[in-house]
Amino acid sequence: MSAIAATTAADGTILRETVRQRSLKLPISLGIATVLILLLALPAGRSGTSVFRLADRTSSFALPDVGVPTWPTVLVCAILLALLTAYATLRVLRYQRVGLWLPIVFAFVAVFAFLTWSAADGLVPVTGLLFGAVSLSVPLVFGALGGVIGERAGVVNVAIEAQFLLAAFTSALVASMTGNYILGLIAAMVGGALVASVLALFAIRYIVDQVIVGVVLNVLITGLTSFLHGAVMKQNETLFNSPPRLPRVQIPLLHEIPVIGPVLFNQTLIVYLMYIAIPVVAWALYRSKWGLRLRAVGEHPQAADTVGIKVNPTRFWNLLLAGAIAGIGGAYFTLGSVGAFDKEMTDGLGFIALAAVIFGGWDPVRATLAAFLFGFSMNLETLLSNLGSPIPGEFMKMLPYVVTVLAVVGFAGKVRAPAADGKPYIKG
Repeated sequence: MSAIAATTAADGTILRETVRQRSLKLPISLGIATVLILLLALPAGRSGTSVFRLADRTSSFALPDVGVPTWPTVLVCAILLALLTAYATLRVLRYQRVGLWLPIVFAFVAVFAFLTWSAADGLVPVTGLLFGAVSLSVPLVFGALGGVIGERAGVVNVAIEAQFLLAAFTSALVASMTGNYILGLIAAMVGGALVASVLALFAIRYIVDQVIVGVVLNVLITGLTSFLHGAVMKQNETLFNSPPRLPRVQIPLLHEIPVIGPVLFNQTLIVYLMYIAIPVVAWALYRSKWGLRLRAVGEHPQAADTVGIKVNPTRFWNLLLAGAIAGIGGAYFTLGSVGAFDKEMTDGLGFIALAAVIFGGWDPVRATLAAFLFGFSMNLETLLSNLGSPIPGEFMKMLPYVVTVLAVVGFAGKVRAPAADGKPYIKG
């Protein structure tokens, strides 16, 4: 919201002045969303009752369904959104920071209003909606964590899509041939790291434009895995493309918690690894010597070099680590979700993971929240189609990508990438 500028007085003294700055992106984005909800409440209002099912058939706690009147509920939500927008605008006009809580609360109210409007005289299975959102978010979270590590090290990782694809292919192939999903998971990490090593080689060693290398890798791996799928896997699917599925593991007592228990604590190994990876990466990035060196080579490689940090090797090995983490997300497609490899099965999710990195301001926790937002929007498209929403189906298919664009352009506000991100380091 503010910056420091230097001016020179008449006597030659250097004075420091605070130049106040503000960005209206967030208030404008909130205002647009508020207007859309108001349109649903007034000109496009729907009568009836919207029912939210909180219980899950696997839970021992039977919660009653909650029904709310559609039109009054949407109107009340629209008024709340207008108040939140006014508060955010006032904070920005006063050059004050808007807390992270506000866009989170705003998003929750807006989604609730939209679901209420869509489910007029219908039923929303809340547990199923959240479970599907978590499932779709898993690869995005691992891709976003890998993207944060790579870009914090100073390398733009446009090749997350390629890492997903090769990891999905290798995990399906190895798990099918060995009958062991653990070996398939390890193979996925190797596949993701292999793509990252090619990116690192050309971006760091041969100083090729990092974005171009990433795009080329995406095209290359898409073609390679599609060819191998047709030439190898389709010839003998029983041997090469029938990997064992990861079993779901219930955490005692925790999985009985109403609503969130079946969503969070009746999951597969990869989901539990995600729960561990998020806090570990967040803590290590800001609290460990590894994280300090990683951020140093991404922010000011010359200064890091002067204190004895080997900039390019540090970037190389951390990019491999980022690829291995993204590879776990790729394994989820074949071992945890679909159960087999299919060409182009990642369907552009690597780019959405990259958008989550930007939306999250290159921070692992914020990027994770962004990934969950995108995963929720993808699952919401399926739910609204099942509810028979009056919104055209073509728009519903666009919904995840519209949310991605709006989040990055609007809600992200003014974010700054690591200073040396995308800039090769040549030691003088």
